[in-house]
This record gives sequence, structure tokens and C-alpha cells, in this order.
Amino acid sequence: MPKPHGFSWEAHSDGSVVITHQGRAAGTLRGGRAAKFLAEAEAGDSQLVMARWTGAYKHGNERAARNHPRNR
Repeated sequence: MPKPHGFSWEAHSDGSVVITHQGRAAGTLRGGRAAKFLAEAEAGDSQLVMARWTGAYKHGNERAARNHPRNR
């Protein structure tokens, strides 16, 4: 599975964080969730953290779904 890429985030003065994926808004975090996200993003792999927080990452079942009879 390829590593996530194309994510970026921007912290605003009101404490909110906007996460974008390839220039499109993928999520907005406010309050405690924004603070928790910032701490996690700065401590680890920020691309993976943003993918996980926005839900825009592969779950591993795409290969099995491709082989399902209705998708042939």
C-alpha cells in the first residue's frame, strides 16, 4: 500500500485547523480535537496522521472488492 501524500494543514488564529488534500478541503478541526491533531502531527508522520484524521486512506479491502462478481 503506498504512503499517503498530498495532504497539508493550516492552523488559524481562532484555534481551528483546516486539512486539505490536493488543494481541496478534507476536514476542519476545532477546539480540543485541533490541539490533539497538532500535537500528533508534529510528533509523527504528518501525512499519515492527516490521512487517518480525515478518513482518506485505504482500508486494505480494495483488492478484494475489485474481484467481486458485481465489479467484473
